[in-house]
Amino acid sequence: MVSNDVLRVILLCLPLLFRGVQCQQISDYDNPVVLPRVTQLVYAQISNITSLLNRQIKSISNFCVKHPDADWNTAFNFSSDLGFVSSCIVKTKGDIMQRLCTAAEIKFYLSSLLERSRSANYLKPNKNCNFNSWVSGCEPGWACSVLTTQQVDLRNSQEIPARTTNCQACCEGFFCPHGITCMIPCPLGSYCPLATLNNETGVCEPYLYQLSPLQPNHTCGGANIWADVSSSSEIFCSAGSYCSTTTKRIPCSSGHYCRMGSTSEQRCFKLSSCDSNTVTQNMHAYGIMLIAALSTLLLIIYSCSDQVLTTRERRMAKSREAAARSVRKTANARQRWKDAKDIAKKGASGLQAQLSRSFSKKKDFVDPEEIKILNKPTTEIDMELFSHSHSITSTIVGSSSAMPKEGKDASDLMKMIQTENDPNIRNSIHVEIESRDKNVTARVSKEKQLHTHSQIFEYAYGQLEKEKAQQQENKNLTFSGVVSMATKIEQRKRPLIEISFKDLTLTLKAHSKHVLRCVTGKIKPGHITAVMGPSGAGKTTFLSAIAGKAFGYKVTGSIFINGKNESIHSYKKIIGFVPQDDIVHGNLTVEENFWFSALCRLSADLPKPDKVLIVERVIEFLGLQSVRNSLVGTVEKRGISGGQRKRVNVGLEMVMEPSLMILDEPTSGLDSASSQLLLRALRGEALEGVNICMVIHQPSYALFKMFDDLILLAKGGLVAYHGPVKKVEEYFAHLGMNIPKRINPPDYFIDILEGIEVPTGSSGVSYKELPVRWMLYNRYPVPLDMQQNAPQFDTYVAANPDEETDHDRSFHEERSFVGELLHDARNVMELKKEKIRLNFLKSKDLSNRKTPGIFKQYKYFLIRVGKQRLRESKIQAIDYLILLLAGACLGSLTKASDQNFGAAGYTYTVIAVSLLCKIAALRSFSLDKLHYWRESDSGMSGLAYFLSKDTIDHFNTVIKPVVYLSMFYFFTYPRSTFADNYIVLFCLVYCVTGIAYALAIIFEPGAAQLCSVLLPVVLTLIATQPKDSKFMKNIANLCYSRWALEAFIIANAERYHGVWLLTRCGSLLKSGYNLHDWGLCISILILMGVIARAVAFLCMLIFLKK
Repeated sequence: MVSNDVLRVILLCLPLLFRGVQCQQISDYDNPVVLPRVTQLVYAQISNITSLLNRQIKSISNFCVKHPDADWNTAFNFSSDLGFVSSCIVKTKGDIMQRLCTAAEIKFYLSSLLERSRSANYLKPNKNCNFNSWVSGCEPGWACSVLTTQQVDLRNSQEIPARTTNCQACCEGFFCPHGITCMIPCPLGSYCPLATLNNETGVCEPYLYQLSPLQPNHTCGGANIWADVSSSSEIFCSAGSYCSTTTKRIPCSSGHYCRMGSTSEQRCFKLSSCDSNTVTQNMHAYGIMLIAALSTLLLIIYSCSDQVLTTRERRMAKSREAAARSVRKTANARQRWKDAKDIAKKGASGLQAQLSRSFSKKKDFVDPEEIKILNKPTTEIDMELFSHSHSITSTIVGSSSAMPKEGKDASDLMKMIQTENDPNIRNSIHVEIESRDKNVTARVSKEKQLHTHSQIFEYAYGQLEKEKAQQQENKNLTFSGVVSMATKIEQRKRPLIEISFKDLTLTLKAHSKHVLRCVTGKIKPGHITAVMGPSGAGKTTFLSAIAGKAFGYKVTGSIFINGKNESIHSYKKIIGFVPQDDIVHGNLTVEENFWFSALCRLSADLPKPDKVLIVERVIEFLGLQSVRNSLVGTVEKRGISGGQRKRVNVGLEMVMEPSLMILDEPTSGLDSASSQLLLRALRGEALEGVNICMVIHQPSYALFKMFDDLILLAKGGLVAYHGPVKKVEEYFAHLGMNIPKRINPPDYFIDILEGIEVPTGSSGVSYKELPVRWMLYNRYPVPLDMQQNAPQFDTYVAANPDEETDHDRSFHEERSFVGELLHDARNVMELKKEKIRLNFLKSKDLSNRKTPGIFKQYKYFLIRVGKQRLRESKIQAIDYLILLLAGACLGSLTKASDQNFGAAGYTYTVIAVSLLCKIAALRSFSLDKLHYWRESDSGMSGLAYFLSKDTIDHFNTVIKPVVYLSMFYFFTYPRSTFADNYIVLFCLVYCVTGIAYALAIIFEPGAAQLCSVLLPVVLTLIATQPKDSKFMKNIANLCYSRWALEAFIIANAERYHGVWLLTRCGSLLKSGYNLHDWGLCISILILMGVIARAVAFLCMLIFLKK
């Protein structure tokens, strides 16, 4: 049965549930039967008020409250223990509802805290606390009641009631702000006991307020403030303890840890030591375990990848060696058979008469057992040829001593002779051999699409042996002879390119100076043309003009391709350009360099066996068999020799089967033997119809005779001779310049053109006259300004009189300093425009070769870059180690601060990770600029190149955040999860990697490194500055560090609840962050990374073409 007192209390307080009117004072408030019921009713009113406030201030705190109901519930859900409400009812003698703050007062307090930037120890003047009215309830920790006749609507959010009577100390579990006369429940996670006076300091402990000297009878009250942790840390539940209610503080037990403001203790993980009163668990062991697991995983990946590559290379080498042995064995057998036939033919004439005299009385007889050899399979014949040839040789040797009694040997020799002379038997053998070769060829043609490695290599080496035999038989064969043979033999032909030029003149745009002038002639397919001349004669410029790479020049004259006025860029897929520098990938083997060039530049529909044949042919002809599996090497890491590296540089263009090869000083730095080996390989290419033109400096006479044509350029880019090498001495002898004995002709010609050597004889021709002599010799037009170099001639073939001469252009207007700067700037801009126009100009493809598409090239690039990164594992390991040390140092020095949610540590993290990842990412493009220039000029896809590098670098984008966080996260152990920190750091690394690409492409390596160091520091400083103006806010929004820092802090701040609610809102308000923008920050970081990569790619197309 419910007592009458309980019924009376319920009836009196029912209006609270509907109208929010203050209950009347209850006389039996201390009745243990009535008190729990009243406590529930009072708590219901408190909940209603907090819910109302939640809706009213939602618009104000939207930036710092992501889930309003959940956040408010974790701060003011006291349903688990209402003891502090019951004790307050007893202490206030039942008028607790008259002392609670109304919605207007709570709103006034919270709004004042959010709006004020100064100390929140007191509020601004209001109805009850002002200069005219300051009761004891206005002091910190005290509250007052309303008049007994006054009714208070707790839900009234518009008007503050008059509350100045019956003032007393604040209840436990409530706080009474300085400057307001009501009580507010302390949020969960706080500890709000009654204060005690420290007689020595006069401070009401544990709070920081002092008693007013104007009120000597005043005593310490309760809690006085709830604000951010820096202003009201005294009410936060202390670290190492937890507060299940706002009036109980319990020390953390062993095996648990309690952060500041905790409402419960958290169990420590295994392997972490937690004594009693522990603030945070020691997670160092987990960081060490994570980095150990990651290191093991990386080692497994490296070892497995290396093992797979090694096993594959070993299997390929084994198949290749087996095929080579088989082919050599067959070739040797075929050679022995041929030698045996030759020996038999030579001895036949001498032995025929002797044998006919010795055995004239005997009946011709052929042993059936011996003739059976002719019916054996070809493979058995090949195996037994050596024994037959040996017996034949011994027979021939024996015949010199006239020993006719060896009839069996003689009969063997006769059988060989008969076999050679009998067309039926001879043809049967050849038919079997040829049929076997045809079967092999047919099998290769049939199985080109699906072939084992052994069969492919056997086919390739078999073809190589045939080519060697043909070259041996036709040592002096010219290109015309090869063409005539090719018409009879079915084989793949390369398109022929003949380049002719007429009056080709190149003038520097900046200085109007001729670099090349009046060059007329042609370079022919199947010929090796050497371009020689003194330094500054324009040799390299001439090659650049032919290859379409002459930037910054005004080009006049005509260049024809196969007699047509077409762009050389239309044939770039079948043009090989060998630069003077050895631009090869040092961290790839010789064979890998060749294979990559072949896969990307040969025809896409070319069968794999033919590609293998091409690569093996180049390796064989360049003499690189011994180093095919050796790394080429770099400046830091020694590889193959300089001569071998030079041959690899040439071989990169040979494997793509070009129709035109342009080489810039391919023999520089090579000895005579290496130069001849290289020229012999090029001679083989010329016999295939390739048009080869090269710049060469002072070759030996043996090397000089290997060229077909010669172009001698004099100073000023003028032609002194252009014609066959065989006739150059005759031409200069015609001018009275005879080559002295024991003088190398190329050296003599260069000395003549340099003016060092004075011509012998009575011709009196000066070196300055040689270009004019050549023009007159060929009846070319002579420019007017050059006719003075031949004053003894009375008649000239005059050039166009309207042509502007050097003398006419020699007059330069005097320019001011500013004028010179503007002139140079204009020239630079024109040069940039020309490069950009060429980069984006799409010429019609006339090469008739369909190379692999972008996806296939992306695959080939991906494999190449993967191998390169695998061989740079030490550099990668050093990058990881530095990042690991950075995480350990920053994690040890910058602890996670609750006041700013770890902003200091995250600021250093953004700077350190950005800096280290940018510097590491610079290597992706800084070191490969020349390689990209060479590959893109040959028609390879720049997009495939860029995407492959970016794809491989994503491995670092995934791994590096884990490496850094394995130390930093477990040293600082913030409240945000490891996953949240990893996602932010992953996006940050992705973003800064794209920026590093752009820096590496635009700037030189030194400047790019400086920018990579400076940029993170400057952008982070801008991002952390106060956003007082719209301009500063817009600038900060452009900084990636601003979004990374906001994402870090938001992820951490979201984990602070209860008593931390105002701290979270104050910190986010000060920083200008929004708790809802975590996804936006992540998206912007990703977007910035994508934009940076797009900019880097465009800059690569614009800036790297030189």
